[in-house]
Amino acid sequence: MPPSSGMAVFLHGSPLAVFALLLSLSVLVPPLARWLRLPDLVGLLAAGVLIGPHALGWLQTEGPTVGLLSDIGVIYLLFIAGLEIDLAEFARIRQRSFQFGLLTFSLPLLGGAGLALAYGYAPLSAVLLGSVLASHTPLGYPIVRSYGAVGEESVVVAIGGTIFTDLAALLLLALCMGLSRGELSAPAVALLLGKVALFALLLVGTITQLGTGLVRRSVNNDSQLFVAVLLTLFVAGLGAELAGVEKIVGAFLAGLAVNRVLPEGRVKEQVVFVGAALFIPIFFIDLGLLLNLPTFFSTILGSPFAIALIATLITTKGLAALWAGRIYRYNSTQVLTLWSLSLPQVAATLAATFVGFRAGLFDAAVLNSVLAMMVVTATLGPALTAQAIPRLAQATAASLTAEGAGRLALVRRSLRVLLPVSNPSSEARLFALAGLLIGGSSEDPGLVLPLAVVSPRQAEAGHASPLAMAASLARARELLQSASSIAEADQVPCQPLLRVDSDVAAGIARVAMEQASDLVLMGLARPGRFGQWLFGDLVEATCRQVSCPVVVAGLRRDPASLKRLLVPIKDVTAGALEQFQLAERLAAALGGSITLLHVPDLGQSSQQRAEVEAQLARWQPGAEGQAVSVAIKVDIRPDQNIETSIEDAARSHDLVILRSQRRLVAGLPIPAGGRMGGLMRRLSISVLVISDPLH
Repeated sequence: MPPSSGMAVFLHGSPLAVFALLLSLSVLVPPLARWLRLPDLVGLLAAGVLIGPHALGWLQTEGPTVGLLSDIGVIYLLFIAGLEIDLAEFARIRQRSFQFGLLTFSLPLLGGAGLALAYGYAPLSAVLLGSVLASHTPLGYPIVRSYGAVGEESVVVAIGGTIFTDLAALLLLALCMGLSRGELSAPAVALLLGKVALFALLLVGTITQLGTGLVRRSVNNDSQLFVAVLLTLFVAGLGAELAGVEKIVGAFLAGLAVNRVLPEGRVKEQVVFVGAALFIPIFFIDLGLLLNLPTFFSTILGSPFAIALIATLITTKGLAALWAGRIYRYNSTQVLTLWSLSLPQVAATLAATFVGFRAGLFDAAVLNSVLAMMVVTATLGPALTAQAIPRLAQATAASLTAEGAGRLALVRRSLRVLLPVSNPSSEARLFALAGLLIGGSSEDPGLVLPLAVVSPRQAEAGHASPLAMAASLARARELLQSASSIAEADQVPCQPLLRVDSDVAAGIARVAMEQASDLVLMGLARPGRFGQWLFGDLVEATCRQVSCPVVVAGLRRDPASLKRLLVPIKDVTAGALEQFQLAERLAAALGGSITLLHVPDLGQSSQQRAEVEAQLARWQPGAEGQAVSVAIKVDIRPDQNIETSIEDAARSHDLVILRSQRRLVAGLPIPAGGRMGGLMRRLSISVLVISDPLH
């Protein structure tokens, strides 16, 4: 008897044990995958393979518990896809978005269907496979946000096209699934299309009508609103099945409808969190249960079909972007942006493939080929986006000066700096840094806002006493009094603030908005703790929610002694100018100097390098618009590793000012971090990291 058979028998007889196992994997696997520098979804697929019937044999995909949770995961995935689409951006340029969506849908549809027919698949399976290729998930959008290029027309066109491609692909899925259960006749097709249209109108209209009134009446009862959103999801999925439409179509339409009426805030965050943390990972684990690794690798390595499928997708998406670029007279960088954002296949692709495989329209070869295509495009798409967006941002930044760019306008005015505190006696350096940052003049001196956030949930954790909250409030007032004393000793204008909020990061974000803060200054948490590795930390949560930049400080010395500042500049963008302005503000206050470090990419041409150097030269003392005289040096280090260059240059400086470019897609298990944390741990000098909010 195999050693795993005992566990398999135990799990087969205990749905609770199955749920506990799946939940444990959903929590533990993503951070482990990131530590191994793998995408979360690859780790979850691997976990499914490991416990599946082709390895340990603990779980079978046909089990009722796995089937139920996976079904919830697949409809949740499409619901969040609709919920996360920026409808305002789509409305702004909807005509071009529709035209591009039509191109990037129809060409892959024809290419995929033709390929399937050539390999002997039935017409219905061929059309469904073509629709799988036609949709896309813009995984590169967080990269776009990190460069501040969300308003670029080619970006808006690509993101808006997502609505058309996903809707059309899911409608084709509904059509194929309906026809697979009946006869292929014109009346049947017309009837099914009519049912789909009627269902869509009723669903969207009902959710819009009822949801608007519910949101207006829900003044302070987020829990009921959250339950109402979840109920909408499941009723939409059930209604789709009753109407003869695939349930993921109803989930996507429900996501779009809820997106129209539900404002940004805690309820939407909770809805996304539940799906991203629980049900969607289980769906990916269930996909892993379906995988037979020997068959998968033989398909990838030895199957012409898999290679042809990937090549067909990349080619047809590229042709659609090129065609649209010629129509709109876009340059090559804008065409590359369209291509890179429309290339990745994740959400609708996985859902439709999963449904088609379960219904018998796809065989194992198609499933394995689509999974391989998903891995290739989910890697290639963001990589191409990372190449295209800096060029777009450079074109925008080329006309900017060091004085005129950046949201902070750091040199020209005073700032309101929000400083969350937990122990001011150990954060005296942060107060000194805040005093240097606020700047200003005697008429407008700026202001430091020490903030203590008290969470009833944390105050009462482990304490049964009803006085726990009162003790926490008293402790917070003591912290703020101590903060005021430190600020007074340093002659820093100060206004202490106390906030009670169930979520500390959300409390910081709300106060930042209420107080019109220019930036939030936080200390760098100690790395390496298991809880932080598993669940994240306060700094990361704050960066996700605030509406202004966050400056994270790891200070090894008194800020007054930080005279030599190093500013690594990857690309000349408005974000880089803001990073430079932060350094210039500190250097002006301290009488220090700045070194601008640029390490060109190996793929950059000599002309591109010369353009970057020319733009950096505008930041020199005496350049037009220079507000403060600061000694500035430009250090260009071609053909070197960026991290190694920063470490080498840091040895002769006191402070490094970095910029964080976060990679997050809400609701999808995509890796959230880069190499910033490892670099910060290796540096032996003080570090500042400026991070834009993610929304």
